[in-house]
Amino acid sequence: MSEFIPFADESATLSIGKLTVENRLDRVSLYGDLDLTLDQRGLEQAKALQSLANRVVEQLESRTLPEVLAVAPVVKVSNPF
Repeated sequence: MSEFIPFADESATLSIGKLTVENRLDRVSLYGDLDLTLDQRGLEQAKALQSLANRVVEQLESRTLPEVLAVAPVVKVSNPF
């Protein structure tokens, strides 16, 4: 499995428990559930989450960032069916 590099592409995904992380060029999206239990598995998942967060912060700190990301407006189209 290749390394998840935040903001590097539009297709990479990562799972930690039931938490899904999706990569985009302008954001990293997280959704789902993650229970960090008081056991070895919980420790492993907590370290994976910590590693992900550290990599996201490193990428953010290495760039010149706008105050707020401009988001393109959603354009509604008629249903073609």
